[in-house]
Amino acid sequence: MFKNDSILGPCTQSELCFADTHDSDGSSSSSRQSLKNTAKWAASLENLLEDPEGVKRFREFLKKEFSEENVLFWLACEDFKKTQDKKQMQEKAKEIYTTFLSSKASSQVNVEGQSQLNEKILEEPHPLMFQKLQDQIFNLMKYDSYTRFLKSDLFLKHKRTEEEEEDLPDAQTAAKRASRIYNT
Repeated sequence: MFKNDSILGPCTQSELCFADTHDSDGSSSSSRQSLKNTAKWAASLENLLEDPEGVKRFREFLKKEFSEENVLFWLACEDFKKTQDKKQMQEKAKEIYTTFLSSKASSQVNVEGQSQLNEKILEEPHPLMFQKLQDQIFNLMKYDSYTRFLKSDLFLKHKRTEEEEEDLPDAQTAAKRASRIYNT
């Protein structure tokens, strides 16, 4: 994780903040809210990255693979592109550079062309200044980590849980959820 989570913005319950809520079977109770998403996640990396729960699960997987910095960099770049205020853009550009791209970065990503970036260009940031590097990381994730994620126990467990929940009538599903939540 990087030193300043401000790059990702404030965390809401539907995003990345509820990692410690688990049911008696060890699965996250929050996954019940968006279970039908595993099919969307499997359709494309783009779909996965658009879903806060998908990002959370992908991050869990990447953390185990020691490559979480890739998705964090991609998310930081997405946030950066949405920044309008010049001063805020400068601050975020410097944070992205120091966290992911400098030779002393705490969560350095491995991309071609990062040596061409220096602190001088950070003085005049523009929304697409990291686009080429972000695209490299996206492709690295898409053709490497993402394919392994779809075969991982983490993903397959969520998919099985989704299928089991679909097979239960609504009343049973609610009772099962309540049972897990309250461990009765």
